Amino acid sequence: MKHSPEALGYPRSPPARATHSVRKVIALTFTVGMLGALSACGGVSALTQERVAQSDTSVRQAQQTLGNSEQGAMELQQAKDKLAAAKQALDRGQQQEAERSAAQAHLYAELAVAKSQSASARNDANEVLASLETLRRETERNTPTQR
Repeated sequence: MKHSPEALGYPRSPPARATHSVRKVIALTFTVGMLGALSACGGVSALTQERVAQSDTSVRQAQQTLGNSEQGAMELQQAKDKLAAAKQALDRGQQQEAERSAAQAHLYAELAVAKSQSASARNDANEVLASLETLRRETERNTPTQR
């Protein structure tokens, strides 16, 4: 007559498959925890990465808006420089530096667009004033003088 391990007072061992699953879960939990700890220590937040990406978009849009215009070109170059600094800080894991440089890049890009639009509006206004002056002269020439 065979006696089971439980009948002899030994605890029943879990099936091999269950043990394997538990080990997998523990290993996976440990791996995820380690990855989280490493990213928290050496990396920057997703929010900082997003801000740098948004600044990159702002600089590219400013470049498209300005085209070959000289107005705002200096500010656009400053925006590009600040964006490069933000990306370098991001690569080095310097979160505050990356965020500050990204914010400055965004502001310089906006300033470049504003200067370009201001110059364009000034040119348009000058053209309208010149047209009005021409129209006034034509009106004076064609109007008969009264005696």
